Amino acid sequence: MDLASLVDKDISLTERALTKAALAPPRRSHLRRIAEDFLSMARTYYEDAKHFRDKGELAEALANVNYAHGWLDAGARIGLFDVGEDDQLFTLSE
Repeated sequence: MDLASLVDKDISLTERALTKAALAPPRRSHLRRIAEDFLSMARTYYEDAKHFRDKGELAEALANVNYAHGWLDAGARIGLFDVGEDDQLFTLSE
């Protein structure tokens, strides 16, 4: 698989994960703000990945999409996101 195809595949995978990740903590919980921050970081890196892909900077795009998915995985693993026990899109603890 060439780099462009890998970037496209990972961006698509992360887009699906972003759609699935729902904030788990209740609105008044102090963890809600942390969950929102994790999600914001994931979205920002995801958007940066698309930007770099569109500019042809594929190595930067790949790095950014992997950071994005890393934030989502970390949030899912520690319970900040409800991901419906999806262990295909997320690295869960069990």
